[in-house]
Amino acid sequence: MEFNATLIGEMISFAILIWFCVHFIWPHLTKAIEDRQIKIAEGLNAAERAHAELREADTKVAAEIKVARQQAGEIIDKAQQQANQIIEKARAEAVVEINRLKASAQEDIASMAQRARDQLREQVGALAVQGASKIVQREVDASTHKALLDQLAAEI
Repeated sequence: MEFNATLIGEMISFAILIWFCVHFIWPHLTKAIEDRQIKIAEGLNAAERAHAELREADTKVAAEIKVARQQAGEIIDKAQQQANQIIEKARAEAVVEINRLKASAQEDIASMAQRARDQLREQVGALAVQGASKIVQREVDASTHKALLDQLAAEI
């Protein structure tokens, strides 16, 4: 191998190329690589934070669901109690109404029985007058003997 000017020229141009790359190109490449590494690290950290937040959100959701179920159970219990109270109130009102209707019916029966007795007394009185008139063979005037007929009806 001969050492000539071409080789020296190539070595000088290669050295200039290396110096140029080291001073002007290499810093931009290393900066781009470092920026990319930083972005990747930030992305991984963000993913880890998001994963942690997701776990926290899951636990919060589970707790909220538990609280909501408990509240729903309490609401159902209260509704059941109110329904029972309404049923008991309706039963009490029905008993009061039944007793009122029963008392009213008893009063109606008593007044009808009294009217029936009064009508029966009048009919018995009329029959007694007819019987007495047949016995006496003369007619007894009901208007003149009204007091006597009322006394007879009261005794019956």
